[in-house]
Amino acid sequence: MADPKGFLTTGREVARTRPATERVRDWNEVYVPGSLLPIISKQAGRCMDCGIPFCHNGCPLGNLIPEWNDYAYREDWSAAQERLHATNNFPEFTGRLCPAPCESACVLGINQPAVTIKNVEVSIIDKAWDGGDVKPQVPERLSGKTAAVIGSGPAGLAAAQQLTRAGHTVVVYERADRIGGLLRYGIPEFKMEKRHINRRIEQMRAEGTKFRTGVEVGRDITATDLRKRFDAVVIAAGATTARDLPVPGRELNGIHQAMEYLPLANKVVEGDFVAPPITAEGKHVVVIGGGDTGADCVGTAHRQGAASVTQLEIMPRPGEERNPGQPWPTFPMLYKVTSAHEEGGERVYSVSTTHFEGDEDGNVQSLHLVEVEFVEGRLTQKPGTERKIPAQLVTLAMGFTGTDVANGLVAQFGLELDARGNIARDADFATNVDGVFVAGDAGRGQSLIVWAIAEGRSAARGVDRHLTGASSLPAPIRPTDRSLTV
Repeated sequence: MADPKGFLTTGREVARTRPATERVRDWNEVYVPGSLLPIISKQAGRCMDCGIPFCHNGCPLGNLIPEWNDYAYREDWSAAQERLHATNNFPEFTGRLCPAPCESACVLGINQPAVTIKNVEVSIIDKAWDGGDVKPQVPERLSGKTAAVIGSGPAGLAAAQQLTRAGHTVVVYERADRIGGLLRYGIPEFKMEKRHINRRIEQMRAEGTKFRTGVEVGRDITATDLRKRFDAVVIAAGATTARDLPVPGRELNGIHQAMEYLPLANKVVEGDFVAPPITAEGKHVVVIGGGDTGADCVGTAHRQGAASVTQLEIMPRPGEERNPGQPWPTFPMLYKVTSAHEEGGERVYSVSTTHFEGDEDGNVQSLHLVEVEFVEGRLTQKPGTERKIPAQLVTLAMGFTGTDVANGLVAQFGLELDARGNIARDADFATNVDGVFVAGDAGRGQSLIVWAIAEGRSAARGVDRHLTGASSLPAPIRPTDRSLTV
């Protein structure tokens, strides 16, 4: 146990953010650089090293949280990063992007503010990178077996790194021009600077993983060719079919899916554009969808100089305390104020869009909405609550419905889908096609980054067993596992 009295003597303290008026003028991460290390050892000391650490179960990766909290408290950063990497390939990603279901499951959180697990995690890994403790782990010998990984998001990268370290020759195929998947083009720079991806990719290259960008499997290379070249294939292409909004006026210019809008802003930061082809500058922006992707659109619109930003959510505003149906240690749906929301804009709950209006040139100008409520379990419109708001740029951030089948990948491999439209798999993450496996959102459906990494690690074990007959790689989860994080 770190500090036997830490949870009694030390209050919860989180990373400080830069002033909103300052950070909306750049794309750097919102946190004050170096603000965590002076406080993080004491924060780690709040961990009680519980007899039954529910944080383990709250985290799909099974992170050894009490162990690295103890090392962080003692400022043994080298040992802390070793324990952190034992279960998580990319803690610098999860420490910035994960909604921290581990903190919802923290035993201290029953009647006190939970341990700042996420802040401790990112402090450990940042310290490790700065101190040179993160080194390539080159396999001692090669197996002679080959594997292809389709997709370079967190699931694909985790599977690739695990398989490379097991001695297999691994090639990652990515249809975008850079490696990273949604980490690269779906996550704004202010949430995670892309230098964190770049240095992890260089580590993987040094370990032996090969990367091929600008290649879309199903179009640029066929499934048949891929199966001839490789002994196994892991599909980690994500759940890329975005949910649409089929209402009158949807065809107007200026209405875009979030994943059409956000990548262009990231490409400006990468230096591909001077200005994005889709911009919020000077416009009244409406974001439809109240989740994290919607918040990313809000923060991006602020930085592009939007005249106003309004975020709409069809569900009622969540409470600030757990409701009886979401008891500890489950992951509750709570009202959350992200850094993007701190920067301004309006959030409107319990509303539904009825239609859009445009100008004579076909550009969207306004959005009509109506208040909604649940009546006997059904969502119904409230008469007399219709109104119109200005909207010159609309982003749809309503989630994803399943795997993209249009590019031919599913049909060419001959893959079966489950009832939810995801690629079906067995307990080893194997599909109905021999030697073809699936990990991440492509098999699970839209989910969290920690689930993606856990699925990639588990799928790698399945592939390793397929190729060699046995595997010493860890398997954090099974495909049917939902743990405590619903």
